Amino acid sequence: MTTTDTQPKARTRSKYFVPLESDPDVFTELIHNLGLSHSLSFVDVLSLTDPDLLAFIPRPVLALILVFPDFGDYAAGYAKDQSAKPEYAGSGSGEDAVWYKQTIGNACGLYAILHAVSNGKARDHIGADSPMARLLAEVAPLTPLPRAHALESSAELEAIHHSAALQGQTEAPAADAEVDHHYVCFVRSHKNGHLYQMDGMLNGPMDLGEAGGGDDVMSESSLQVVRKFVETGEEGNVGFSLMALAESQD
Repeated sequence: MTTTDTQPKARTRSKYFVPLESDPDVFTELIHNLGLSHSLSFVDVLSLTDPDLLAFIPRPVLALILVFPDFGDYAAGYAKDQSAKPEYAGSGSGEDAVWYKQTIGNACGLYAILHAVSNGKARDHIGADSPMARLLAEVAPLTPLPRAHALESSAELEAIHHSAALQGQTEAPAADAEVDHHYVCFVRSHKNGHLYQMDGMLNGPMDLGEAGGGDDVMSESSLQVVRKFVETGEEGNVGFSLMALAESQD
């Protein structure tokens, strides 16, 4: 389980979910229950540099989800960077990448998944009239805060998340336990093809610009971004892991 401290914390949000374990099987079960094609799955990325290990990852990769220690430099650095930017208000046809503001505590894994499947080529794998199709149709026209409230009030989304959260290999902590890891998604826009860093704890999507590799999010330029996260961690790369969303080659 991606937590080392399960002490209850002071409640700062109106709603909390049981944290997801950073396990590809858990994440895969969740997207399948959302209605994504069973041809898609999450796999562990075991190295950011070894070409032999990278060769085992099915291509193209549709999204990357990085889990890392919730170190202070990350939050402080982006808080300063984003304080100078206007509050993000994208919605509907004016939004190059669908972004979800995180208002549910301990649900950063879920938000990373939603960012992964709401953008890029993964959208093509959403089943008609599936939970994800219905959710996306409801929230895509909304601005960030109404969109966030729609996620909070979705009983179907909460049930799907809760079922997956209980499937990990370790005992699930309480929903309002203190967790020490954070999830961020890297995904391409289905509109402009740019690579985006998607984190619901920031004040909007971060456009990282054009990235080579066609539809493959695991291009060298994308991997350089992830490597930078690992290199700037306070205690080396301990606690970092990476999952790729890709189509099965079976």
